[in-house]
Amino acid sequence: IHFSFSDFLSKANQNCLFPYTEQEKDPKYWNTWAQQTLKNALTLQNLNKNKAKNLILFLGDGMGVPTVTAARILKGQLNGQSGEETQLEMDKFPFVSLAKTYNTNAQVPDSAGTATAYLCGVKANEGTVGVSAAAVRSQCNSTQGNEVTSILRWAKEAGKSVGIVTTTRVNHATPSAAYAHSVDRDWYSDNEMPAEALKGGCKDIARQLFENIPNIDVILGGGRKYMFPKNTSDVEYPDVLKHSGTRNDGRNLVQEWTDRKGHYVWNKKQLLSLNPNSVDYLLGLFEPMDLPYDLERNSNTDPSLTEMVDVAIKILKKNPSGFYLLVEGGRIDHGHHEGKAKQALHEAVEMDRAIGRADLMTSVHDTLTIVTADHSHVFNFGGYTVRGNTIFGLAPMLSDIDQKPFTSIIYGNGPGYKLVNGVRENVSTIDYQDNNYQAQAAVPLSMETHGGEDVAVFAKGPLAHLLHGVHEQNYIPHVMAYAACIGQNREHCMSSNGSADLRPVLSSIAALLTFTRLLC
Repeated sequence: IHFSFSDFLSKANQNCLFPYTEQEKDPKYWNTWAQQTLKNALTLQNLNKNKAKNLILFLGDGMGVPTVTAARILKGQLNGQSGEETQLEMDKFPFVSLAKTYNTNAQVPDSAGTATAYLCGVKANEGTVGVSAAAVRSQCNSTQGNEVTSILRWAKEAGKSVGIVTTTRVNHATPSAAYAHSVDRDWYSDNEMPAEALKGGCKDIARQLFENIPNIDVILGGGRKYMFPKNTSDVEYPDVLKHSGTRNDGRNLVQEWTDRKGHYVWNKKQLLSLNPNSVDYLLGLFEPMDLPYDLERNSNTDPSLTEMVDVAIKILKKNPSGFYLLVEGGRIDHGHHEGKAKQALHEAVEMDRAIGRADLMTSVHDTLTIVTADHSHVFNFGGYTVRGNTIFGLAPMLSDIDQKPFTSIIYGNGPGYKLVNGVRENVSTIDYQDNNYQAQAAVPLSMETHGGEDVAVFAKGPLAHLLHGVHEQNYIPHVMAYAACIGQNREHCMSSNGSADLRPVLSSIAALLTFTRLLC
């Protein structure tokens, strides 16, 4: 028997399948909610023009708008709610804009070129970090002279403490753009570099982490094996050869760190036993490569992103000059690439928890916090699902082409494309709620691809209103630097009352506009 969607809605309504409450049937409920939202919005007319003492950038790798929406629903459903009406922590931010994510040579970008944009303030080629578009991927001799510096460096040079927290390797694409200048994002250690590049004087990314900005205050994530000499057994997995050290130059970068009086930890117990008041420099490497998915994390040995952020802020906030912190929910991207939507969405929910923790530890009056993504994915959900339908569930009807059910979540391409006896797999015969279920995809690929649409930028705190409308992605660090009076154009910071006085910049813009009119 095949029902039309309108038939289904009618029957669902008759049988009270929708989880909305009685109050939602009353127009007064919606009007009251909207009026309160309006009152809250009107308060935003009093703009926060304070100088930002602290800067925090939360980067959800691959967290496009469909991922944000699905994560919101998942968060609510994990709390026993319908889900759609739930608020993510990032949803509470008062200012939202869109960022255009393309790389200089790519319509659909990668994480390296985008990281250079939102950290260094210039767009760049895919596959390169911390270098301008004049640099060519994998060509070592195109590095020199094309280096660009990041907001992390600008903050450090201004006397602030700086930190990097990620669920990926600390020398992966996103974090590496904060400190490295590499024409190839895959040069994790010298073992991954071609002989020509080494001969040409190019440095691997792990080495640059400790040499380019030697006093990064907090570094937490994965990537242990890239810091140790080749074949050095891993402390946690001594019998697993693939987790052994990779470095051909014989250097022990962790030992070099501790020799400079820095603290080093490699498991959750060590991390949480630290007294932040007695730690100024902290390196935490919790896995040989990336940290495990949050759904697979051993909560006794592996710290969550929220726990890492908590420790990082406690250490960084001791600096009276403030801090800059980059936080990456990096495995949202990995989940999507593998077609494992459940893994990706739980990663996004965990990052939202970390955002909430940071909110409790900082003040909106002196901390500019931005949440965004580097790019999206070809992930979406639809199929006219009813209110409260589990986000990982089936659409409410069969396909009118092959008469088979389908999940609401689907990918445009990826490893979830499967044929059984020449036809689309019947998802009702498998466990589509499994943590590692690969959602069906329209086009077969071993790895799902990024998406090219704009991504959301959520902002709160001093001068957050400057993130509005649709902007190029490289605009983001310029706003953050302007709010904190670091980097270039600091003339507006001469106000004596602690606010970031906009008048000199605005007058300069007015003068430029007048000059432009004269030319016309």
